[in-house]
Amino acid sequence: MQACPYDALYIDPDTRTAAKCNYCAHRVDVGLEPACVVVCPEHAIISGDMDDPHSEISQTLARHQTTVRKPEKGTIPNLFYIEGDAFSLTPTAAAQPEGNLWSAQTRGVGHFARYTERLAWQGEDLVKELLEKSGNALEVPAGESFTPQKSIEVLTGKGAKRVYNAPDKGLLWGWEVPAYVTTKAVASGAFLVPMLALTVQKGHEFDWLINLFTGIVISLVFLIATTALLVKDLDQPRRFLYVLLRPQWKSWLVRGGYALTVYGALLTLTGVAIRLGGGRVWGAILPWAAYSTALAAIVAAVYTAFLFAQARGRDFWQSPILPLHMLTHAFMAGGAVFILLDGLGLAETGNFAAWVLLVSLCTNLLVLLAELTITHPTADAKAVVRMIVKGRYRNRFRWAVMGGNVLPLLLLITAPASWPAATAIALLTISGIYQIEKIWVEAPQRIALS
Repeated sequence: MQACPYDALYIDPDTRTAAKCNYCAHRVDVGLEPACVVVCPEHAIISGDMDDPHSEISQTLARHQTTVRKPEKGTIPNLFYIEGDAFSLTPTAAAQPEGNLWSAQTRGVGHFARYTERLAWQGEDLVKELLEKSGNALEVPAGESFTPQKSIEVLTGKGAKRVYNAPDKGLLWGWEVPAYVTTKAVASGAFLVPMLALTVQKGHEFDWLINLFTGIVISLVFLIATTALLVKDLDQPRRFLYVLLRPQWKSWLVRGGYALTVYGALLTLTGVAIRLGGGRVWGAILPWAAYSTALAAIVAAVYTAFLFAQARGRDFWQSPILPLHMLTHAFMAGGAVFILLDGLGLAETGNFAAWVLLVSLCTNLLVLLAELTITHPTADAKAVVRMIVKGRYRNRFRWAVMGGNVLPLLLLITAPASWPAATAIALLTISGIYQIEKIWVEAPQRIALS
């Protein structure tokens, strides 16, 4: 549903599955017109075969200047508007007031509504007299004079106002999505950090092999949590098996489901190879299994960026930096996990986990800066940036940056290597990941598509 740039999809209340207009296929198949065409009393809707030059719709399109909505999305829409303008076709072209022309009550309602019209034309003293007689006083701020206005300006609040609007569907992706992105970052990073140490730190292979097994256990636990959150987010969780058993391979939801499944299988295989590594066969399998699992961990960490990018209706998610954003969060989460284990005496990492977290936190700050300062090509993406930096998410964003990035950095540099400091660093880092992901998931959904 997030993919539709026109907000045309909805959840069918009976089947609890995504649905949309099917052009009345059951009528068109038997030679009838769609119901909306038949019931329109003004013949404002015309349907037909555009490839037939003799059809009414082909002749109408040839005679009039027409416009489509959001042609830049590349969806090749077949709904044409005769002499449509930006204000009637672009949802964000007009401001979104809390009420509309018929529901606003700020200019008088019920018995007192009739005085609003007089307010437009009469002098201040007369209007005050009329309102005071009715028990409703009119207060004019000191130093301000009353200026007669046109009736329509008063009634509409001196500006254009929506008369009709599509119902707000709310946030289709709620807390489950940022939560599952966060648990997925832990599941990926808990394996990638010890695997990176095994690759670059020679002479400490035995210690890090033990840490790798610990990371596998943690990864499997958080991978199960990720799958549970993913299933919970579906409106039809019983149909989750359709993703695997009846796959649509163009969907990154399907590809991601298989990526998580393969990653879980390879984690299990690598864990078994470590436990049975004394044998010749398992000793030969371990390197191959470990590096294959690392590759699967990277895919599991970043696939959500491509899933978001398939939601073409949300311009902010089209950022090419999003895969790096996800991968950086995986290393942040992995570093935080092993710093916590080290502080609690459950792992021996030296300074490696601290350096990984330090570098990933700095990288994350640079990635956030790039995502919010690069030139965004559309007005909707720019509106999301304003919402994050200056709008309703500014306080949450500042906390996520300061509390989830800057403060852990300062603690890494200044705090002693003790379990209170390690616990604080880990909790702040993972909390910061969740807060950033929550903003990145929610803010684009606040932009109206219809």
